[in-house]
Amino acid sequence: MQIFSERDVNEAQLQSKKITILGYGSQGRAHAMNLKDSGLNVVVGLRRTGSSWDKAIADGLTVLETHEAVIDSDLISFLVPDMAQPKLYAVLESKIKNSATILFAHGFNIHYQQIKPRDDLDVILIAPKSPGDLVRRQYTQGKGVPCLMAINKDHSGQAQANALAYAHGIGGSRAGILTTTFAEETETDLFGEQAVLCGGVTELIVAGFDTLVDAGYQPEVAYFECLHELKLIVDLLYEGGIEKMHKFVSETAIYGDLSRGPRIINSETRDTMKTILAEIQNTTFADEWIEESKSGKENYNRMMHDDLNHPIEKVGKELRERMSWLKN
Repeated sequence: MQIFSERDVNEAQLQSKKITILGYGSQGRAHAMNLKDSGLNVVVGLRRTGSSWDKAIADGLTVLETHEAVIDSDLISFLVPDMAQPKLYAVLESKIKNSATILFAHGFNIHYQQIKPRDDLDVILIAPKSPGDLVRRQYTQGKGVPCLMAINKDHSGQAQANALAYAHGIGGSRAGILTTTFAEETETDLFGEQAVLCGGVTELIVAGFDTLVDAGYQPEVAYFECLHELKLIVDLLYEGGIEKMHKFVSETAIYGDLSRGPRIINSETRDTMKTILAEIQNTTFADEWIEESKSGKENYNRMMHDDLNHPIEKVGKELRERMSWLKN
């Protein structure tokens, strides 16, 4: 893997270019604000009736209706939700000027061919490895978060130079810009979300909470042991890997980790992870999610309702009301 830093970037690469950010959610706002503060010409494309219009204006950005924002733009960043991107691209394609660059922060729609860009367009990916709020916060502190970079199409011969300059503009070169492919970014990102970061972690938390409550322990104590204290462990892992986590927990905790952990994440769990990865690779998951989205998200909404109405959520809300530091 090749890793680029600030010294590898031509800062003038995008100085005279018009950059359009489509979407103003977590990533959209962070990218737009950071690029603007880096001295680049940024326009945000939104619906005038949308909830983000006034927010973007209040942030000091130039805001136009989406179809107006892309006109004469040299680089267009698609930062609306994955399922909204294909329709948006189809509407805007004829308005995108020849030899422009389109950019994504997640490779889903290019990798699974939900968007098939015009032949004259450069297609690049810059994926910060953190939520947008942290991308913005790190930038304002003079730091940055690592970014993955991929080139899908290089019609102009400038695709990588533009990608590096964009990543630099949002602060990514301060932490490192790592090369990947659209396929690798998409498949590993989906797997991480499903098996570990979102699906795996939340199911483990809830299963632990249920086990303690079913055994007669107080829900409040179960909440602290299975959810609240997770942040303390994650912070140690984030700062120094497994080694630092082991350094700052007790020997009793370490022995429990080493001797019991493999019984939780056992061979059956690992086989299931392989199945989940295969479903990502063979498009089973993508096909399922695309169809679910098109058909009205009935299953999605039902599962979300069940998730948010679990007893751990009620207990957690009550306990967090007493944690004054969280309100800051």
